[in-house]
Amino acid sequence: MANELNLPDFDSIPPVKGMPQGCVWGLFDKDGKKDVYGTLNLLTPNVIKAAYAEARDGVHISLNLAKSWPMGAIKTPGFGRKGLVHKVFAFKDQPPPLTAHGFDDEVEFNTQSSSQWDSCCHFNHQPTALAYNGVKPELEKLVQVFGSEDKAREYPTLNHWHDRGGVVGRGVLLDYKAYADRHGIQYSPFSAKRITVAELEAVAKEQGTTFRTGDILLVRSGFTDALGEMDGEQQTEAFGTHQLCGVEGTPEMAKWVWNHHFSAVAGDAIAFETIPPLIDGKVGGIAELVLHQYFLSLFGLPIGELWDLKALSEHCAKTQRYTFLLTSIPLNVPGSIGSPPNAIAIF
Repeated sequence: MANELNLPDFDSIPPVKGMPQGCVWGLFDKDGKKDVYGTLNLLTPNVIKAAYAEARDGVHISLNLAKSWPMGAIKTPGFGRKGLVHKVFAFKDQPPPLTAHGFDDEVEFNTQSSSQWDSCCHFNHQPTALAYNGVKPELEKLVQVFGSEDKAREYPTLNHWHDRGGVVGRGVLLDYKAYADRHGIQYSPFSAKRITVAELEAVAKEQGTTFRTGDILLVRSGFTDALGEMDGEQQTEAFGTHQLCGVEGTPEMAKWVWNHHFSAVAGDAIAFETIPPLIDGKVGGIAELVLHQYFLSLFGLPIGELWDLKALSEHCAKTQRYTFLLTSIPLNVPGSIGSPPNAIAIF
């Protein structure tokens, strides 16, 4: 699929004053109005229609919260985040007029505690505290109670995806875990394994996978496979390494992703990129995550994390097809920073 929007390559992106090379703020603006969709703008009608051709076998696979990776599969989420709390209420225990035979339930959870999308307000460009397109989110404005919704689309939060019908496009799996197994590459998901640009290109070549503008890139590392087999105590011990595998967080990787003009990226790793970051050969802190700043703030490119890619991997290997129609619709919560992706791969 051609680059319909005539986007520049990374090195040719027009500079934005005070920001590093690769900042695309203003590139997707229309009629004098700031854009909130970022690279989702690459999902044009032509791109979507071409993606429909992938759905021809009548097979559909959940990429989130499947039986091997349900919401709540992490007993104690990292970074002090709240895990799943599920409460069920019997109608018969409620006051009239609800008294009847039946049930209601309530669910509480941190949206980062299981399969999720990161919105472009989730992690800002750290030196400036600015989010995508130069906005500076304020906590008070992100809490949007009834009557105070961001109808003017000031912030690039996930609820605005509903205005464009959610996400529909061609998904592409790069199954690094399967590639590593075939080539005897051993690593622990709970190590600072950094999947390089060269390795991703090698996976694509071996799979016979080529890319199109607007593709939704999925990278499988095997992280959720390993985590889902552990009990709570084992999970806590594994997280105790403070190291988590992922795609290497480097400007080179950011340039590679932009130059392929993906509309979004997602993976089964906890942060998509490796934790901890490595900056000029030195271990950095969370505030120095490289791809989170490039993708979410500078590019406006959504990141999916902790997706369940095992069943997808098995089907792709069986059929030798690593592309598919992908649909995703986040929760329509005003001001939402993260959300379960509710993503499905359709073959």
